[in-house]
Amino acid sequence: MKFADVLAALAIVVIWGINFVVVKVGVGLIPPLFMTALRLTLVAGILIWFGRPPVGRMARIAVLSVTFGGLHFGAMFSGLVGADAAVSAIVMQLGVPFSILLARLFLGEQFGGRRAVGMAIAFSGVVILAGEPRTASGLGYLALILLAAFAWGLGNIQIKKIGRINVFTLNAWMALFAAPQLMLASAFLEEGQVEAALAAGWLGWGAVLYTVFAASITAYGLWYYLIEKYEIGKIVPFTLLSPVIGVLAGVLLLGETPTWEMAIGGVVTILGVAIIQLRIKETYHGAA
Repeated sequence: MKFADVLAALAIVVIWGINFVVVKVGVGLIPPLFMTALRLTLVAGILIWFGRPPVGRMARIAVLSVTFGGLHFGAMFSGLVGADAAVSAIVMQLGVPFSILLARLFLGEQFGGRRAVGMAIAFSGVVILAGEPRTASGLGYLALILLAAFAWGLGNIQIKKIGRINVFTLNAWMALFAAPQLMLASAFLEEGQVEAALAAGWLGWGAVLYTVFAASITAYGLWYYLIEKYEIGKIVPFTLLSPVIGVLAGVLLLGETPTWEMAIGGVVTILGVAIIQLRIKETYHGAA
């Protein structure tokens, strides 16, 4: 890989890792479902002009918006109200084994013993994390993060069924369909949203804008640029750094206290995901 592209890959994982801290700060100032709706509204408003409407795929994208927009983002933002950013960054890695299991169920894709072992190790790591004292006292929030990881995996299956499509076009229309869902959910489940948003100041709105311009537009734009240019196996391993960045950011920026359970559970989870992810290099060898 060219040095500039290595820097781009590192920028992606740093943006995604720090995103957990940014969202954690944001949902402390703006109700999580309303903040998610704001993010999706802005993403749709910006990206909708950069591609043709995906005629013939609207129904599938509308269904995807429920899974990815409503469940994935809604659950992740809501879970971060009570879950540590560091723990959330680790648990979200379960989206990888969830994707593989769901691909087996819905697409008939096979996986070997090595990936099965990796999945077992990854899930074991989350069990260890669940026993961490702070996490154990807020298992409902951990469950929401798990739901977000599951929805991410399910969303990947739906995206594959949609077929080849420009990532910005997909994100724009998915966000356009999902934003009203989150607004409606916020109206029923939250209070004082408008007042909170108006009082959020630069910190709250900075968090919203970070999720839009850094996490959604910049990071995903760079990601798909690299995916098109290099073998999958050269790019995917970089994502293993994302939870590490998330943990460091949670500790350094939010003052979250690491524990032995968090450290052991995190290492076990990332090890399991690494066994799964690094297998991709063999599967896609030669594809560029």
